Amino acid sequence: MAKKPARSARHRSAAARKAPARKTPRRPPERRKGAGPAQASAPAPARERAAEGPDPSRARAVAIAEAGLDKKAENVTVLDVRGLTGYADYFVIMTAESEPQASAIADTIDERLGAMGATQLGVEGHSSGRWVLIDYGDVVAHVFNPEARTFYDLEGLWVDAPRVAVQG
Repeated sequence: MAKKPARSARHRSAAARKAPARKTPRRPPERRKGAGPAQASAPAPARERAAEGPDPSRARAVAIAEAGLDKKAENVTVLDVRGLTGYADYFVIMTAESEPQASAIADTIDERLGAMGATQLGVEGHSSGRWVLIDYGDVVAHVFNPEARTFYDLEGLWVDAPRVAVQG
């Protein structure tokens, strides 16, 4: 098979002709040197975070876990993913044995966090019951059926995340 000839400079766009081709992909703006205040910073050590005062994200995560436990969710786990991901502080993972139970858990979580003043940013999978994801921005709740939880293995994916103890 014959190799295609390289495109000449005449066929490239004006912007492409002005700038030399980059051999490495550009870094996202938050990681570029000199990005200023928008640059992501490492999370403060636990002692410094404790000195800053109570963590409202943690309170929401624990409330989600307790709502799941009230509806008989199994294997409830709270992962502290601060510093490991930029889109959430905590993941709450739990198992529901049936679609009606998953729906009841999701509804109870929404009621409990609504009473706390938290705003739900989105929900996915509520009608299927296989994996219900409820996003509160800083805390994301995952209600799995047993097969989906084993398949996706979020605890294994986030093995470096510290676990938060929940009474239940």
